[in-house]
Amino acid sequence: MSRILITGAAGFIGFHLAGRLLDRGDQVVGIDSLNAYYDVRLKEDRLSRLQSRDGFSFQRIDVSDRAAMEELFAEGEFDRVVHLAAQAGVRYSLENPHAYIDSNLVGFTNVLEGCRHNRVAHLVYASSSSVYGSNRSVPFSVHHNVDHPISLYAATKKANELMAHTYSHLFKLPTTGLRFFTVYGPWGRPDMALFLFTEAILAGRPINVFNNGQMRRDFTYIDDIVEGVIRAMDRTASVNPDWSAIAPDPATSDAPYRVYNIGNNEPVELMHLIETIESCLGIAAEKTMLPMQPGDVPETHADIESLERDTGFRPRTSIEDGVARFVDWYREYYAGRQEVIDE
Repeated sequence: MSRILITGAAGFIGFHLAGRLLDRGDQVVGIDSLNAYYDVRLKEDRLSRLQSRDGFSFQRIDVSDRAAMEELFAEGEFDRVVHLAAQAGVRYSLENPHAYIDSNLVGFTNVLEGCRHNRVAHLVYASSSSVYGSNRSVPFSVHHNVDHPISLYAATKKANELMAHTYSHLFKLPTTGLRFFTVYGPWGRPDMALFLFTEAILAGRPINVFNNGQMRRDFTYIDDIVEGVIRAMDRTASVNPDWSAIAPDPATSDAPYRVYNIGNNEPVELMHLIETIESCLGIAAEKTMLPMQPGDVPETHADIESLERDTGFRPRTSIEDGVARFVDWYREYYAGRQEVIDE
């Protein structure tokens, strides 16, 4: 049994990860700021399910609060830390850049410092497929250079990887960064395409289809993401004995540092996603075709060779199965919320 800190525990991935760790007998301490970036009620409902379980405790803390984070780590005695708290969203970073600096850079510094000074055995943190930015060589490999982000969100995630490497090098703190690819599933984020499309179609509203539908995304089901996180967490980052300073590998180091992609390795065309949602709902969508938005990329595709080699895991959930599970959850959850309102 380990004592594990999850930042962003009321978030989509944090909620599912905490549940899986509790299932296997770990003690989980969750923190979250419960900010209003999206529906706080959804976050509270996730949290209430975790708080009803033995082995879980929660504190409302913003990772950018230095004093609160120092106290948390000093008292926590954490074996491992999974850092998922962040200001998310590519498009929102165009509107509110300071939120990304506070949460994703200042907050990450506080996590690194907490791990450094309190003998944490392994820090696992969320990076993003967005770090690939202007790269057009697909599938995206962790061994590729990623020095050309096209959104501030992506830049902060790349900065997190650089900061983590510095702490791995200077203080021998084992760190593993996980580049998530378009995560979806039950209890998902309302700002993501699957959620927005389902909500709009059921309400009889048109859906916005960017780049005229000519986009491909490596949609990755939440259970696959969580399995990848746990496997990476249990495999403490180590030095790559073959690492060369002459031809440096960006995904490894002569420090205890690793970066992995977690993606389905099967990009899906946006129009196929929409067709799958329509099939699950039994309703045809009215579509508003729009150009590409700033900060978006035409395709994401994860090379997961390193993840599979080191952890023995590769995601396997098809888009048809994953969307069907999401739609079933969505209908049940929002029907339940309406019943509460009606009462």
